[in-house]
Amino acid sequence: MKILLPIDGSKTSLSAAKYVAQLVGNMRSKCSVTLINVHDDFGLNHVKQFVSKSVVDDYLREISEKELKPAQKVLDAAGVKHNMIIKRGHVSKEILATATKEKFDMIVMGAKGRGGVLDLLIGSVAQRVVSSAKQPVVLVK
Repeated sequence: MKILLPIDGSKTSLSAAKYVAQLVGNMRSKCSVTLINVHDDFGLNHVKQFVSKSVVDDYLREISEKELKPAQKVLDAAGVKHNMIIKRGHVSKEILATATKEKFDMIVMGAKGRGGVLDLLIGSVAQRVVSSAKQPVVLVK
């Protein structure tokens, strides 16, 4: 079973990582876990006028690595092998595209991430993933 685990640094995404660690520990079949972190860089478009692309790339990579670290520790402590993907773009679209392209069997994610006021207006990333995913999605509180 291939499990995609979106991580955004929120408490619920860490809870999802703990759930996956427990789930994989209880399964008899071999599991593959991939952590994915996506940052929407649309808000940085005005900054790109003043700093180089490599500075923006480095900045987003540092943030992603910081957000992924707690989930990595949870999976490492449980002995769950995993790999990571770091992407930029529209968060839910990137998660869905990765899940489809890489043929994941399941997506496990936090029910509420680090979204803000915009999520109240257009719906959360979790809602968009649940409504559009072709594979089962487990939301963890």
